[in-house]
Amino acid sequence: MTERKPAGTDEARMTLKEFQELFSSLTNFRANRFHPLVWINGEPEIGENVYVGGMSEINAKGARVVIKENCDIASFVAINCADSHRKCLGMSPRIDAQDILIEENVFIGSHCLVKGGAHIGHHSVVAAGTIVDAGAIPPYSLVYGNPMKVKKGYYLSRMPGSR
Repeated sequence: MTERKPAGTDEARMTLKEFQELFSSLTNFRANRFHPLVWINGEPEIGENVYVGGMSEINAKGARVVIKENCDIASFVAINCADSHRKCLGMSPRIDAQDILIEENVFIGSHCLVKGGAHIGHHSVVAAGTIVDAGAIPPYSLVYGNPMKVKKGYYLSRMPGSR
């Protein structure tokens, strides 16, 4: 490892790529196209033009996680296919994992949890702090709260060109 100059000097600055390489070498956060502090576990299928904010997690280990194109996932979001509570309590010998599908043009606000088995329809919004449970959410919905509530078709009449 090279010696760094004192903090506050131009020589002490690290590029984003250098930071990501250092951070990846010290943790199990592998480098990704989003942000050095986004943790991706497993092999999620992530479409084009997807934004994932820092300190977010996408766990696809043990199940299929698909995030289609044009989605915006804010910071501090957990998309987690796994549920280990039954194993921890001795009720099951394994961690339960279920697929997750996030269709195109979905916004997920900060501090949300998307649990295994969730299917979020296209052009939907998940409000900040929401816990998304397993089940199908129709397109153009507004999802909010804990426990989650779904306003089906909320954005359908608000789309450009709709009446």
